[in-house]
This record gives sequence, C-alpha cells and structure tokens, in this order.
Amino acid sequence: MLDQPMNPYHDIYVQLAGDGAFLWQLRASALKQPNYNQNDLVELEQRIDAQLDGLMTAPDDAWEICEEALELQQSGEVFAAAVLAFRSLDINKIQRAVESGLSNPVAFKGLTSALAWLPDRLCHSWIKKFLTSKDLNHKYLAVAVCSLRREDPREYLTAILQRDDCLEHIPLYARSLRLIGELKRRDLSSALPKAMQADHPDIIFWSTWSAVLLGDRSAVLRLHPFTQTASPHQLRAIEIAFRSLPLEDARRWIGQLAADPQQIRNVIKATAALGDPHAVSWLIAQMRIPNNSRLAGEAFTLITGINLEENKLALEELPNLDDQLPNDNPDDDNVDMNEDDRLPFPDVDKIAAVWQKYQQRFVAGQRYIMGQQPNAEHLHDIFAKGNQRQRKAAALELALLQPQEFLLNHAAKGLSEE
Repeated sequence: MLDQPMNPYHDIYVQLAGDGAFLWQLRASALKQPNYNQNDLVELEQRIDAQLDGLMTAPDDAWEICEEALELQQSGEVFAAAVLAFRSLDINKIQRAVESGLSNPVAFKGLTSALAWLPDRLCHSWIKKFLTSKDLNHKYLAVAVCSLRREDPREYLTAILQRDDCLEHIPLYARSLRLIGELKRRDLSSALPKAMQADHPDIIFWSTWSAVLLGDRSAVLRLHPFTQTASPHQLRAIEIAFRSLPLEDARRWIGQLAADPQQIRNVIKATAALGDPHAVSWLIAQMRIPNNSRLAGEAFTLITGINLEENKLALEELPNLDDQLPNDNPDDDNVDMNEDDRLPFPDVDKIAAVWQKYQQRFVAGQRYIMGQQPNAEHLHDIFAKGNQRQRKAAALELALLQPQEFLLNHAAKGLSEE
C-alpha cells in the first residue's frame, strides 16, 4: 500500500506553527514590558492570528505538526496546538491538547491563553464542561480561563468553594479565591476569612488580596509579611498594599523594606505604587546608581507623568554596563532578560532641574499616578493609552477606587478579537 503523499506545503505549515508559538512567547513577554501599549499588542495579536489562520487552511496536516511540537511541553507550542484543536471541533484533538496543557505549569499557561484567545462560540461550552467535570484539574482549568476572560462562573464558583475536595486542591482553591476579587463577587466574601487562616501561603495571599479589592482595607495589614520577604507573591503584595495603606503606615513599611539592601529595587517599586511626590527627590538620587537608574526613572514617570524620552530627559549616549548585564557566555548562568532592558537611561541632572521647577505643582503627602491624583477618568485614559506596566497599575487603581467594578485585565486580547 502506498504511503499517503506529504502535503507539498508541509514546510510552510511547519513555519506557521513555529512562528505562531514564537509570536505567542513574544506577546507573553510584551505583556510585562514598558515599550508596548495596547495598539502594539493588537498589532502583535494580528500577526499571531495570521499564523493560526494559515494553519487552518490544512487543519489535519497542521495538527500533525502541532501535535509533534506538544512533546516540547512549552507554552507557545501548547497555545498553537490548543487553538487549532478547539477550532477543529475534533474531540480527540481537544483531549490531546488539554492533556498536554495540564502536564506542567509552563504548558498550562499556553492552554489557558488559548481558551482566553478563542471567541465565545468555540470555548463557552467547553468551559462549562470543565466546570462540571469530576476531574479537579479540569475545574482548575475552567476557573483560570474565567479569570483571564473576566467571565463569572456564577454558581459553579460558589459550589467549588463549598466542596472539601476542591479546597484541598491548592491551585484550584487559590485561583477561585483570586477570582472573587477580580470579579468582585461580594456574595462570596464570607469564604475569605477562613482562607486567611489557612496554612498555605497561596491561600492566605489570594484570600487577603481579594478582601482588599472588595474594599476591606483592614485586610491589607495581613499583607505585611508578603511585602517584606522575597516570594512569588511579593510584587503583587507591594502593588496592592502600597495603593491601599494609609500614608504613614505605607512610609513605615517602606522604611522596614529599605532596611534590607537586597530589597532596594522593591523599595523603588513600593515608592512608585504609593505615588507620594515627597519621595521624588530620593528617586532622583537612585537614578545616579547604575543598577537602580532606569527603574527609578520609570517610578518617577509613574508618579509625575513626565515621560523621559518625549521630554528629552533620557541619555542619548549610554553608559558602559557590560559588567552588570547578562552576556552570551555559555558558562555564565546569568542570561535572564533584565526587567529594565526596555527602559530609557535617565539624564539625572536634567530631571533634577525639571523637578526643581515643577515640584510645587505636586502636594507632598497626596497620591499621584501619571501626574494626577487617582480618578476614574484619568485611570481609564491611562488604561487605554499607557504602556503595559502603566495599564496594569491603572487597572488596579481603578478596582480599588471603584469597589463595584471588576479588575480590568491588562493582558487581555485586544481589538483584533473575533
């Protein structure tokens, strides 16, 4: 029997699958970068959609390629395969993609992203199936997707929080608690106090985080240990705590954090979240320290709204930082992308002069974000026009300012969505 002939465009589909996975990884990185705004993301999403649409011109051949790539167990490859599988409506392909996506936390990100990417008509029935599944990992998948899509699972979330087996599944329990805050499910607020007394840090953190988002500002005091100690939750704790604390408490916590020299960058982030212009002079001093310079410049902009590049307050000739930055030496483990890589180098003397001229326009002891005290109109404008880090900050400010409004998702797919 003759073998089935290979599609003459096989190499093109291999390229489409590889490019789709790579572009998804690029977007995942862009979500955290200061040089991407919503329009940039939409452009990138359109490029991803073009690769996915290309794969759908020969879905069976494309699936073979994507299924083989699943062996890598990487998020980008799982994303491409899962989108293709759910678009195909083929149960076996969907099952294969879901199994792969549940295999490890990295793959899981690709699977949840695929289900958040798809239009309602292709995913809502599956989300319901996963919510009603006996497999707790399926429930976890559904809750995570609802979180990304900002869609309310309604009575299914209520039921999850009432079942002992679900509460013993730490990822499911933690994500369910997180969803209470994201969607402002006040009817489930009674589930939070018990969770705050749990033994697991994930459960303690997300229940406390949601309580603060629901308007319980006394709960923020429970975040103190998370703000002071390195952990997966430290940055999120800093972002919400210093936007919620009374000014004097916030200053005291920042002082405690500053007692550890290893935490200086988190002190800068906490200062930016607090938004008190009283600290701007200190930020300018930090700009003179190479390791802190760009991050302090970003914090200065987040408080004052003064864009360094647009106002020619960034250096054109860059300093030599070869001894501080990652390199390509295969024997050197320090090859991670620096979170400052896309930030401008501040021209500190110019910034100091500008601040001396304009600081009287800011009231010390008041909170500012991008040059104004937080208000709904200004925050919506930042969310629409700001870079990704600014959009994330504005979304959190809005959710704290308006306890009835759910937390906007700065990572959501934009206007290119079907």
